[in-house]
Amino acid sequence: MKTNWQIKKLGEVCEIVNGGTPKTGVLRYWDGNILWITPKDMGRLRKIYVEETERKISKAGLERSSAKIIPPNSIILSTRAPIGHLAINTKEISTNQGCKGLIPNKNLDTKFLYYFLKDSVELLNSLGSGTTFKELSGTKLKEVEIPFPSAIEQKRIVKILDEVFEGVEKAKENAEKNLKNSRELFESYLQGVFENSKWEKKTLEEVSLQFGRGKSKHRPRNDKKLYGGKYPFIQTGDIRNSGHFIVEYSQSYSEAGLAQSKLWPRGTICITIAANIAETGILNFDACFPDSVIGLVANPKIADTNFVEYLLQSFKAVLQAKGKGSAQANINMATFEHERFPFPSVSEQKTIVKKLDALAEQTKKLEGIYGQKLADIEELKKSVLKKAFAGEL
Repeated sequence: MKTNWQIKKLGEVCEIVNGGTPKTGVLRYWDGNILWITPKDMGRLRKIYVEETERKISKAGLERSSAKIIPPNSIILSTRAPIGHLAINTKEISTNQGCKGLIPNKNLDTKFLYYFLKDSVELLNSLGSGTTFKELSGTKLKEVEIPFPSAIEQKRIVKILDEVFEGVEKAKENAEKNLKNSRELFESYLQGVFENSKWEKKTLEEVSLQFGRGKSKHRPRNDKKLYGGKYPFIQTGDIRNSGHFIVEYSQSYSEAGLAQSKLWPRGTICITIAANIAETGILNFDACFPDSVIGLVANPKIADTNFVEYLLQSFKAVLQAKGKGSAQANINMATFEHERFPFPSVSEQKTIVKKLDALAEQTKKLEGIYGQKLADIEELKKSVLKKAFAGEL
């Protein structure tokens, strides 16, 4: 840090304001004209400035709660669940108790403070305390030390950071767009493949050697004696994250677990029917799974396993739509009884799978490239901020 910079505590250069929540059951406290923001709202922000909020409180709600008015051009910081969301308000605003307002004095540039806090998220989290979730107290926040150059130097640094971050955000937008386009290209091709109306339509049961729900009959399901053995136990989350092939698992069954379940063979297609509807993956090993998953062992004389999995990927939206309308979205075996899917000859299925595999591999490579670019961009932002507050810009 430059020798002519001072070190100040945030409590010396900011007024720190707590938030609060009016009683939700009192209607006259709500739907007024005072902006009111929560950490959850802040997590949805895609820009530095907050101009509107989903919920508003009334003057009565403000007066009868611990919420306070925070003037424009202040910093809003979430201090629990999670610590570290940041925004600058363009209008008067209030917050719930999960946020604090930092009102800078006349010698502290708001944007300089914003960038400093952005650079200090890791530190702020380390100062949090609590068992259920961490919370950063106002007392500890006031003690955080901030490098404090002259007003002219603050504005110079902010100008540089604004320019750098504008360029970085454009690069990030381009990488995100390219990532989205690569995924959409595969999905578009996938949809096009299965729109062939000339193929014979069959139910999944007609193309299967085995087709049924998994088993987990013992209650309670979390009985410790069921777990910790050599038999992989697949759950809906494992399938959702598989990416075509299920190659890892988070739990395993013991002999007791296997006895109340069923071991499905390698090559089984797993289809989730609860929680995460219509997620699919192919087992890379023998495994058990609960009744929230359907297993399908394809008949090789009629259906190629990889073709069926790709087919189900393309019908994912259709199957998900059938599961809506209940308290917890789900589908069941009956959903598939009358649902007919297009099946060409096995040789044509294999040809299609080769093309889809090649495109999927190319898509995966592109996702890796753009994913790394996004990671590099985040590291660049951190690096620039570190240099800024070390006096190296």
